[in-house]
Amino acid sequence: MSGPNNEFDPVEVTPLKAEEVEAMTEAALAAVAAATDLDALKQVRIEHTGDRSPLALANREIGALPPQARKDAGQRVGKARGAVNQALAARQAVLEAEHEERMLVEETVDVTVAVDRRPRGARHPLTTGAERIADVFVAMGWEIAEGPVLEAEWLNFDALNLGPDHPARTMQDTFWTDPAENHVVLRTHTSPVQARTMLTRTPPIYVACPGRVFRTDEYDATHSPMFHQVEGIAIDEGITMAHLKGTLDHFAAAMFGEGISTRFRPSFFPFTEPSAEVDLVCFVCRGTAVDADGATCRTCRGEGWIEWGGCGVMNPRVLVACGVDPERYTGFAFGMGIDRTLMFRHGVEDLRAFFEGDVRFATAFGTEI
Repeated sequence: MSGPNNEFDPVEVTPLKAEEVEAMTEAALAAVAAATDLDALKQVRIEHTGDRSPLALANREIGALPPQARKDAGQRVGKARGAVNQALAARQAVLEAEHEERMLVEETVDVTVAVDRRPRGARHPLTTGAERIADVFVAMGWEIAEGPVLEAEWLNFDALNLGPDHPARTMQDTFWTDPAENHVVLRTHTSPVQARTMLTRTPPIYVACPGRVFRTDEYDATHSPMFHQVEGIAIDEGITMAHLKGTLDHFAAAMFGEGISTRFRPSFFPFTEPSAEVDLVCFVCRGTAVDADGATCRTCRGEGWIEWGGCGVMNPRVLVACGVDPERYTGFAFGMGIDRTLMFRHGVEDLRAFFEGDVRFATAFGTEI
């Protein structure tokens, strides 16, 4: 019967030979040192410390050795594996530090650099235009007033000296609501806001009224059934046509540049007497009727003037209807299209561009607040 093999030489198990363990260790340490980033180091960890790594396979061979040989082999392999794990930990710390430093450099955001992001949208030019006009009058000490777009017939017509037989009351110009006996219309101008103001305030009154208005016009390049107006009234003691002229000259210069003035042409409006059409000097040719090349100015068509709106001294009948004493107070009123003003100011040729909702059109006007 054979006894235990006390003469067994452990060096005959190749993976456990001292030179083999040393070679495995050196290969692992070299791979750790060569790893240039965390992903590469992760692969090295798998290859040299994983279940199928050379040192892990060598460690499994220890169990096949006789008891007297296991101690030396275990110490040899354990020392090698410890050295590799220490090298991995040290390299991990170095690479993580390098990664953080690189992130600080590569991902730094300079908040002073202008962004190049595409804006989602833009404020509508009619909105910013109305606000710009309001700022002009507020700077002169005026107030801004607003009113409903669904308006009583009396405020829209009767209070403004537009009698029952006036052509503007017909369906050709006005949107009437059902039932007709309610006498409610979509306002055809912002003048009802002026009437409401006179009915609720005591002069002196200086008020501008921007807003939407509605008329049964065709929808084309120069007309729309919904458009925007700004109207203004000034009621005080001693108000004259000269005050009206000065106000509109200042308004024109604020909108179209210094040196732009206005002129009056006799006209008729039921709510003012005397009344006038307002022309402003052409802001392109400055009234010369020719452009820089000597050709006829296309903007004013050689006239030197551009029609802008209507105005006049407040009709005493309107003052009486709205509870203002015409013996003590006088006033003036004016009205201009905001859409038309912006078309002049920015060279827009088709009114429909304001209402089609194309953000590219709105963005061209900027997004100022």
